[in-house]
Amino acid sequence: MAKRRYWLMKSEPDVYSIDHLAKEKQDHWDGIRNYQARNHMRDMAVGDMVLFYHSNADPPGVAGVCKVCKTAYPDHTQFDKRSKYFDAKSKKDDPRWWMVDVEFVEKLPEYVPLATLRDDPALAEMLVIRKGMRLSVQPVDKDHFKHVLKLARARTRVR
Repeated sequence: MAKRRYWLMKSEPDVYSIDHLAKEKQDHWDGIRNYQARNHMRDMAVGDMVLFYHSNADPPGVAGVCKVCKTAYPDHTQFDKRSKYFDAKSKKDDPRWWMVDVEFVEKLPEYVPLATLRDDPALAEMLVIRKGMRLSVQPVDKDHFKHVLKLARARTRVR
């Protein structure tokens, strides 16, 4: 069995929040239009854990935990001319864009703002705190993931 990996995925809470996922229980993560973020999604495996990050929020920060429940498959929105994610250059027999399905795990008891992540020396190497890091899907070191869960007083445990 492959070793579990850890990720951070960003969503604007007014578009799709941890509360939306909690209500739905499981959903697809579509609309990724950055090649590096897309490649990260293609690397995801069922069971990988994800920090659900609210971007473009006041303040931005980690709001919850979910896990990958279906590996990457073509993002249907790239073929939908009515979608803001439509890509005329993408072909059904050679899709450019992929998505995964995620399953709700937990809304964090304590929201962890970006400023808290930045101010914590234990998270100094975490990608999300780097200036200019705008990737909506990014890997997270296991120790960083565990530390964020601790800051959030999460019920979720990582061994």
